Amino acid sequence: MAEKNTADDFQKTANRVSAVSIVGNILLSLFKLAAGLIASSTAMISDAIHSASDVFSSIVVIIGIHLSSKESDEEHPYGHERLECVAAIILSAILFVTGISIGISALQTIAGGHYEDLKVPGILAGVAAVVSIIVKEAMFWYTKKNAQRIDSAALMADAWHHRSDALSSIGAFIGIAGARAGFPVLDSVAGVVICLFITKAAYDIFKDAVDKMVDHSCDAETLKNLNDFIRTIDGVMAIDDLRTREFGNKIYVDVEIAVDGNLPLYQAHEIAEHVHDYIEFRFSKVKHIMVHVNPYQMKKE
Repeated sequence: MAEKNTADDFQKTANRVSAVSIVGNILLSLFKLAAGLIASSTAMISDAIHSASDVFSSIVVIIGIHLSSKESDEEHPYGHERLECVAAIILSAILFVTGISIGISALQTIAGGHYEDLKVPGILAGVAAVVSIIVKEAMFWYTKKNAQRIDSAALMADAWHHRSDALSSIGAFIGIAGARAGFPVLDSVAGVVICLFITKAAYDIFKDAVDKMVDHSCDAETLKNLNDFIRTIDGVMAIDDLRTREFGNKIYVDVEIAVDGNLPLYQAHEIAEHVHDYIEFRFSKVKHIMVHVNPYQMKKE
């Protein structure tokens, strides 16, 4: 049986992971900016800007998760889980703007020509790129593991923000290496590649958040598991209808079960309560179930 995460555990884990992200990104962005300026690398300076944007995104994650974990109230009887999706959408916007600005700057350098006047990046820029790849990949796995544990969309978005930074650092390293090999323009070409990685990550995060904002049905595997499990509950003779909708990082379920039509009302109600309680206990993502009872009717072949 999967255990439900308490609001306190959810908040503490999110705060801890976000704090690690903020400190790590501040140190890494300062190191990459210094390396980019000292080694005259456009790609590394762009990469430093990307890492700096991660600091702001982690702050957005903390705020979003704090608001989404608030208890239901009179004005929000279904809770505040969707505020985490809002945080993920804001993150995607930050990523998109960052990526486009980096791409425009790189394209302007490429379109300007005069490649022979471009400075060749120093070896420090390459070292900074390697360090960034290792650190950001480690931060990706750390954040992703915790995001999966507490089932946080905003934290998962932040994890992919780290991965996009690692990928952009790979692009920066290739561009720096190419520039040092005699093709200075490749440093700017790497900036365009970084732009593509970042905007793709922004799109994926945005799409996932929007799906959860518009009552998108849960995945087919979860739906099948729900269907199979309900059929095993004593007294359930058939499932007439089963619908799900994602509400932030939670799932709401509406199910119509068929029971023996000759049962007293209190027994039929007891079966419905069992379905409700067993599903909420068995499936950690399910926040609430509405169970409707129909009299069982043999279907004609």
